[in-house]
Amino acid sequence: MATHITDTVRPVEAAAVMELLPARPRLLALGEPAHGEDTLLGLRNELFRQLVEEEGYRTIAIESDCFKGLLVDDYVTSGTGTLDEAMEHGFSHGWGAFTGNRELVRWMRAHNDGRPESEQVRFAGFDGPLEITAAASPRQTLTALHAYLADRLDADLLPCTAETLDGLLGSDDRWIDPDAMMDPARSVGQSSEAGRLRLLADDLVALLDTQTPYLTTASPRETASARETASARDEFDRARLYGRTATGLLRYHHWMADTSPARMTRLCAQRDLMMAGNLLALTERGPALVNGQSAHFQRELSTMQMWQGPVRWWSAGALVSARLGDAYAYVATALGTIRHQGVDTPPPDTVEGLLYALPEDRCVIDPRRLATALGDTPPAPRTSPWFGYAPLDPAHLADRDGIVFVKDAT
Repeated sequence: MATHITDTVRPVEAAAVMELLPARPRLLALGEPAHGEDTLLGLRNELFRQLVEEEGYRTIAIESDCFKGLLVDDYVTSGTGTLDEAMEHGFSHGWGAFTGNRELVRWMRAHNDGRPESEQVRFAGFDGPLEITAAASPRQTLTALHAYLADRLDADLLPCTAETLDGLLGSDDRWIDPDAMMDPARSVGQSSEAGRLRLLADDLVALLDTQTPYLTTASPRETASARETASARDEFDRARLYGRTATGLLRYHHWMADTSPARMTRLCAQRDLMMAGNLLALTERGPALVNGQSAHFQRELSTMQMWQGPVRWWSAGALVSARLGDAYAYVATALGTIRHQGVDTPPPDTVEGLLYALPEDRCVIDPRRLATALGDTPPAPRTSPWFGYAPLDPAHLADRDGIVFVKDAT
C-alpha cells in the first residue's frame, strides 16, 4: 500500500495542482483544516503567488468580511491608505493580525505597483459581515446601495429616501445584540421595521438590475474612455455587493428571530449562501483563488452538532460546484501535527497517519488515486482533541480535486 501512496505524491507547486485538473477552473479553492496557522498561510501565499504568475489568476479571496475587504482591495490596487490601516480595518474575525495575511497583502501591493489594471491582482473577502455569535447591522451596505443609486438616478425611481431607511434601521445596537444568537426573542429580525426594510432592499436591488445598461456606462455621454467605463463597471460591481450583503443580512436577521427547530440550519445555510453569491460574482471578472475553512468548500452535505441538535446544510463550495461544474475545483489541505494545539502524531491507520509516514514534509496528493490505493475499505477517521482542527473525511477523498499535505504546523 505504501508504494501505491508514494505514486500519488507530487511537489507543492502550481503546476502539480493544475495537472490534477481537466482545465484551469474559474474558481480554485484551497481549504484549510485549521484557521490562523502560519505554516499553512505561508504555503498558501507561495502557492497563490505561483498560480497568479503562471496561470493568470487575478483575484485572491479569503474568508473575511466582504464589505471590509473593499478597503484592502483599494490598498493593493491603488495604494490607498497604508498597510497597517488595511490590516486593522480591512479584515474581520481578527484575521488582520496574522503574519501570513499581512505578507499576502504586502506581496499583492508590490505585485500591482506600476502594473496596468488588467494585470493587477484584486483582493476580496467572501464571507458576510457575520461573526459566530452575531451579525452586523444592515445599515452600512443598505445605505451605501441607496447612496449609489441616488447619485446616479432620478429620485422618483427610488422606492424610498435615505431618511426613511435611517428611521426604519434605528439604533445599530438593536441589530448587533450578541444575546440574540442564543435567544431569538432578542432579535429585531422579524419586527415590522425589518420586514419593510427587506421589501425596500429588494426594490433597491431590482432598481440596480433594471438600470444595468446605464449604470455600467461611465456617463450619459455617447462615448466614454475605456478607463472611465472600467471604473463605472467596478463601482457597479461594488453596488451589487452592497445589495447582496444587505439582503443577505436582513434575511439572516429574520431567521435569528426564528423559534423553530430549523433555526440554526437556516442560519448556517444562509451564511454559506452569502459566501456562494460572493464567490460566483468574483468569477464574473476572471479566474479567482479562494482560501478559507475546508467546510465551506466541500461538495458533500455539511454537518455540525450544535446546542439545538444536529445541523445539516450545503456549503458555499457545494452551491458553487452545482453552478460551475468543472469550472470549480477544491483542493483540501491536510495536516499531520499541530503540537502547540495538542494535535500530535496521527494514528497510523488514518489517512493523515499514512501520509505522515511519507518522507516528504509537504506534498501534493492526487485524492482519487489515493482513494484507489487505499482500497474499498476507507481508513479510520481521525479524531481531533482540539475543536479548531478538522481532519480529512476518508469517505470523501475522491470528492476533492487535490490534497496538499503538510507534515507539521509549527
